[in-house]
Amino acid sequence: MTAPPNPARLHDPDAGWPRRARDLLAAIRAAISELPGAEAALLDHIGSTAVPGLRAKPFLDLQLRIEPLPAEDALSACLAPLGFRRSRGSRPDSPGVDRDVPRGDEDVPDAVWAKLLYVAEPEAAILHVRRTVSPWGRHTVWFRDWLRAHPGERVRYEAIKFRLAAQNAGKPDYDDYTRAKSAFFDEVEPRFTAWARERGA
Repeated sequence: MTAPPNPARLHDPDAGWPRRARDLLAAIRAAISELPGAEAALLDHIGSTAVPGLRAKPFLDLQLRIEPLPAEDALSACLAPLGFRRSRGSRPDSPGVDRDVPRGDEDVPDAVWAKLLYVAEPEAAILHVRRTVSPWGRHTVWFRDWLRAHPGERVRYEAIKFRLAAQNAGKPDYDDYTRAKSAFFDEVEPRFTAWARERGA
C-alpha cells in the first residue's frame, strides 16, 4: 500500500542546511540594504534546521528582524530576485502569516505582533519578517539556542514532532502539525526564557 502524502514528514539532518542558510541570509542582507532600518537589521537561521542533529522538514526557517517593519511592496521588490514571494498561507487561518500570536511576559503594543511571511520554493526556505522589538523574534532565537544546549530536550521535541507528523499524514498542508507543536513550545517557554535571560540574552 502506498503511504499517504505527508507535508509534515521529517528528514534526517542535512549538514548543508547551515551553509545554505548563511548564503541566503547574506543575499537577503544585500537585497534589503536600501530599506529603512536595514543597517541595524538582524538576520537569523531559526527553526529545527538550525539545531544540529534534529530531524526537520527540509525547509529553512529564516528570520529578518527590522525596525520599522518594511512596506510590503518595497520588501517584495527587494526579495523577488532571490525567488521569495509573499505567502498568504495554505488556508485563510494559517498561523503566523500576517501576525504572530502574542506570547511572553512583556507588555508591548499590539502592533508589535504584525509580521510578513515570504517563501522561496526553489530554495525551500521560509522568511519570517518581524519588527526588531517583537518578543517572538527573540523567542525563536532563544528556543533554538536552548535546544542546542539541551540534547535531552532536543530528543524529546523530535519524538513529539515524529508523532505529530504521523498523525497529520494525508493532509494537504502542515498547518495542523504546526499548531499542535505549539503545546511543547508553550510548556518549555518559561524555561528557555529564564535560561536565555540568565545569560544576558
